[in-house]
Amino acid sequence: MDVSRAVWKKSTRSGSSGSCVEVADNLPEIMVRDSKDQQGQVLHFAADQWAGFVGGIKDGRIGG
Repeated sequence: MDVSRAVWKKSTRSGSSGSCVEVADNLPEIMVRDSKDQQGQVLHFAADQWAGFVGGIKDGRIGG
């Protein structure tokens, strides 16, 4: 996957603690990276995997 074409969005939950992630969802795979290390590793997810993860957080099945 060509990461250079990704459009990154910082989490709206990011605060001043520095614990921030950025998500790119404009390509066939969802990509996630650490906003403090933009040249570092990027996690790749299929859209259905990402939707399941986010849904699990929202309904309390993950991290609740």
